[in-house]
Amino acid sequence: MSVDALKKLAAESSQSIGYQVKPDPIINNADVTNQKQRPFIVDKEEYPFKSHWYERNGVSMHYVDEGEGIPIVLTHGNPDWSFLNRNIIKDMSKETRVIAYDLPGFGFSDTPADFGFTPQEHSQWIESLIFEHLKLDKFIMVVQDWGGPTGLNVATNHPDNVLGVVISNTWAWKVDGGIEEFSMLFRTPEMEQRVLDENFFVTKLMLANIKEESSSNQAIVDAYTMVFPTPESRKATAIFPQQITLAGAWLEKIEARLKTLANKPVEFIFGLKDFNHGTPEAIAKWRSHFPNADVQLVPDACHFVQEDSPESFSIALRKILKKII
Repeated sequence: MSVDALKKLAAESSQSIGYQVKPDPIINNADVTNQKQRPFIVDKEEYPFKSHWYERNGVSMHYVDEGEGIPIVLTHGNPDWSFLNRNIIKDMSKETRVIAYDLPGFGFSDTPADFGFTPQEHSQWIESLIFEHLKLDKFIMVVQDWGGPTGLNVATNHPDNVLGVVISNTWAWKVDGGIEEFSMLFRTPEMEQRVLDENFFVTKLMLANIKEESSSNQAIVDAYTMVFPTPESRKATAIFPQQITLAGAWLEKIEARLKTLANKPVEFIFGLKDFNHGTPEAIAKWRSHFPNADVQLVPDACHFVQEDSPESFSIALRKILKKII
């Protein structure tokens, strides 16, 4: 969605939105001795996985861990959670191990006290999950949206542990142009309040930019909206777009380290309906860092490519697995 379209939306009348949510009464944890409840109910056919929990500093981080074999770590960004990766998990876990986490404040994960929701803090949680809790030695990483900077920060700090990377509709550098304008718009008090009051990032941005098959399915809509029932719970979704520009210096350091992954198998997937990250300029920028990477261009996919074209990720991942096995 263009900045002009966002400004038009912002000019429209607004109404505060809240949701009545209850913890899932059905305990569905991989560890049967763990009685922790999911904070809301999700459709069990869409999301049939058992829950795993990483306890760190008194906070529970939720993740899915399905299948056996070479680990694949699926990241996520704003305003989604591991549910976005559900169809990739279903497919790829038949032949390998697939791990998909929920960032703090997203999905089923707890929100730490005094958490700043910056990408740097999120990346620390990802790094801790991978190396301190799961103790992964080698893994493939899949990144998209804020999963790009947060995941690639970890990957470029530990390149010897990375077997390959799938990159889709994201960035890892200091931005300019339309993306910068997008961020600056969400740094205004008016737009920040809209995000908090209306669940704006889910209802006006995400659900408007996924395929109709998904946006017309109430179970899928509920899975994304119920994560953020109150204005307070939406703080993370307000901070992430602001950090696109506020974290510029941190992003520059990640870009400088991308060369550490130059000899790894890299697969690109670009949803071409994405106004910011599916453009020829964005694709060229990524290809300048990884000129030998294979590229899938998905004409009918927008920003949330895992929702619109999960099969593209299975194709890319199987290509990497074939190269490293």
